[in-house]
Amino acid sequence: MSDTRQEELLAFVPRVHFELIPARNLVSNQDYQRNISTAHVQRTVDHFDLYQINPVKVSRRDGVNYVFDGQHTIETIVERSGSRDTPIWCMIYDDLDYETEADIFANQMKYKKPLTPYEIFMANIEAKNKTQEIIKDIVESYQLRIVGSGTQNGICAVAALEYIYNKYGFHILDHTLYLCVATWEGNDVSLSANILRGIARLLYCYGDSLQMDVFIDRLGRISAKEITRMAKERRNGSLGYAETMLQIYNKRTKYRLDYSKLYDSRTKRYMQLLDESEASEDSDEDIAESGEDQGNLEELNESEAAGEKDSLQTT
Repeated sequence: MSDTRQEELLAFVPRVHFELIPARNLVSNQDYQRNISTAHVQRTVDHFDLYQINPVKVSRRDGVNYVFDGQHTIETIVERSGSRDTPIWCMIYDDLDYETEADIFANQMKYKKPLTPYEIFMANIEAKNKTQEIIKDIVESYQLRIVGSGTQNGICAVAALEYIYNKYGFHILDHTLYLCVATWEGNDVSLSANILRGIARLLYCYGDSLQMDVFIDRLGRISAKEITRMAKERRNGSLGYAETMLQIYNKRTKYRLDYSKLYDSRTKRYMQLLDESEASEDSDEDIAESGEDQGNLEELNESEAAGEKDSLQTT
């Protein structure tokens, strides 16, 4: 390679050098810097991994080492080691002024493509990490696949799967997938994040009180797409889906599941008042539907009414 070409290529190489600098000799008090998040530092300390420590970016001006990227890394290492004498690998720039540092800090993530939850999950599978392997085994036990985009019998809501497993455990995730498959036969909409989380919340809150065969019969008459529409009209997020599914499950049921169990203590009193209001309507509330789903709801109401009439006649 010619010297000229070598010089041309060096134009794409940052003019930096690396040094080990004790944390006490690094300064992070520039106005453009964000405040240290102690919660973030503690989470990183709790899951400390030496191989995840990146070099800190430093601008050396007037003999002072100004950190413009990596202040949380420094605090994590100090917290873990217990000493500000701990040396830290630094990538040092000698040719930056204050305004350039601030510009680099402001735009450092602008063109960086973050990993998707699916990409992270599959990398964890390649690393043979236990949590992701267990989740994958549960999913595949129902002839489903973890995929990057929605398709029949495919789950792309990877973050929801991990959330359910980590928050509620193996059995709740297993029963959630069972209900999805048994109720909507692997329809891709039924395997969305909000429906998965909504079902998991119902299972966690009601346990054995929620009868799976009743859930499958009642919810199976309504498409996952229509449940999604109804939930969005009711409340944002997975709680709206849980409320919608519980409403359909409870429709014209003598022993209704208590709505208040869906909520934390701060909102239970409000929901108890709401439940009393709903009960006073004698279960005559209707869920606004159209097309096939409206017919399914009407059929559900008619069959229940016929059952109630037969019961009265027998009595």
